[in-house]
Amino acid sequence: MNSYKNYPLSRRNFIKVSAATTAGVSLLSYTGHAAGKMPSPMKRKFGKFDFEVTTLGLGGQASLQWTPADVDPVPIILKAFRLGINYFDTSNLYAGSQLYYNKAFRTLNLIPGEQNYNEKLRKSIWLTSKTCMRWGKPGWEERENVSNWSNGMPDVKCAVDDLKRSLSQIFGDNKGNYPEGAYLDMILIHTLHNTAEVDVLYEGLETPLNPDGNFGALVALRDFRDGTNLTGMNPEHEKLIRHIGFSGHANPPAMMDLIQRDEYGILEGLLVAINANDKTKYNMQHNVIPVAAAKGMGIIGMKTFADAALYHKEPRWSRVPDDVFRKVGTPELPSRPLVEYSLTTPGVHTLIIGIGQIDEDPMKCQLIQNFYAAQIEPNGMPENERIRIEKQAMQVKASSNYFQIDKVGLTAPSNLRKSGNKIAWDNAFAGDAPVLRYEVKVNGNKVGEVEHKPQILKSIPFTFEIALKEGDKVAVAAVDENGGKAEALLV
Repeated sequence: MNSYKNYPLSRRNFIKVSAATTAGVSLLSYTGHAAGKMPSPMKRKFGKFDFEVTTLGLGGQASLQWTPADVDPVPIILKAFRLGINYFDTSNLYAGSQLYYNKAFRTLNLIPGEQNYNEKLRKSIWLTSKTCMRWGKPGWEERENVSNWSNGMPDVKCAVDDLKRSLSQIFGDNKGNYPEGAYLDMILIHTLHNTAEVDVLYEGLETPLNPDGNFGALVALRDFRDGTNLTGMNPEHEKLIRHIGFSGHANPPAMMDLIQRDEYGILEGLLVAINANDKTKYNMQHNVIPVAAAKGMGIIGMKTFADAALYHKEPRWSRVPDDVFRKVGTPELPSRPLVEYSLTTPGVHTLIIGIGQIDEDPMKCQLIQNFYAAQIEPNGMPENERIRIEKQAMQVKASSNYFQIDKVGLTAPSNLRKSGNKIAWDNAFAGDAPVLRYEVKVNGNKVGEVEHKPQILKSIPFTFEIALKEGDKVAVAAVDENGGKAEALLV
């Protein structure tokens, strides 16, 4: 890999290339860039994993999915490798994205079993793909509000089919075959919508596992992580994935429900939409992200530009090459602070960004500009600057986050109940400010409080010991950092 070796820039030049905000680009040292001298990428500990992940990852969409006629996606992937980026994202839903990885991986000798296979390089990167199938076995029943997307592939009838299709497209012949030794570092249950889907995913875990019936994707994928065959789907005891996670764009309560019901040690990664307009909707940063972080999950941010809806596109899912944004920010909304905002959201380890184009001119190269913007510490942006960027993004395109459910604001604690001499409840959901504590009242008088911490399991609720008399009225109020309150009454 000598041709992909990184060379450090001086501190002075690094400050120069990463300083500009008003123009929305980094002021690159042309001499250093022309000589191929790029700084080694910043890395962060990736959740509980024994892996240091680069703060910028390569997204599998943009020109890797909706490819413009004049763009070849393979050099984009190869350039990401040259920069030292080590997180790579794709999906079974992203058109030819996985096939472009196949071409790039052949150039880089990353196909197991082939001559000159570079196992060391393969181990140095993190490759993630996704499935939108909620069931783990073919022959599933239709359920209301449960989406199962096969991307039009007739041979994809369950999550296991998607897993094998990914391996065949990325490492194999795109005909269902993949070489021995091929694996994904992680597969994600993609774009979780609601709790009806959560219920399906946990079938065979929360309910008895019946290999002759059907079961959710989680228990089936666990077999291919652990090399077991509890579901009957893995008779050869293959280990095709290292880790399992999920992604979500829309619904923080459903995403939290999926995490909090995981008593089985299955979910290890979260891909989550997070950008400067997050608080205009039911926000991720004060709800699901803290829960995932408390559980030690690897957290990947996405949609930092709202799928280009913060720029040239109306707020809807991309569907054609013209939807791909091919500039580096705009004067009204520079790209660098948007990248920094996502990466300084507490809990986020890396950020995937889809690339519209690369360019020999570093000022026009999205990958180069995003790379420099991503060189920021987790606490590298003060709160007043985050607030400024939120206001700027809202002024430019307040309606950008079409993928998130509507804003609700601080809610009362949920599922308040009494058990013996204790009352218990599940977490409140946060609005613009994090939840700080819970105040317990009896007959209108405050009798105590409980600090809010992210609730990582449903089986570990918040509790307060109390002796009650007949007729006592009990309430628990959630209090956020802005002083907002939302109260639940014990019925």
